[in-house]
Amino acid sequence: MAALPMNPKPFLNGLTGKPIMVKLKWGMEYKGYLVSVDKYMNLQLANTEEYIDDALAGNLGEILIRCNNVLYIRGVEDEEEEGQMAE
Repeated sequence: MAALPMNPKPFLNGLTGKPIMVKLKWGMEYKGYLVSVDKYMNLQLANTEEYIDDALAGNLGEILIRCNNVLYIRGVEDEEEEGQMAE
């Protein structure tokens, strides 16, 4: 099933305060809570964890990701969040 195109501004505004996963063009992934998004779609995340090759590389805390480095953004489901906390 193909994904439907979505307007990014309302999508990102709807994810504010929720856990998200951001994958960069260079392969790293960052999981954290979306604090804010500016008009250029730069992302501010809190309680951020860095994943390299699907392995936890460390806790970074609060970070800013520049928009032109982002490959994709997805919301993290509540079940997935709880499952990883239980491990």
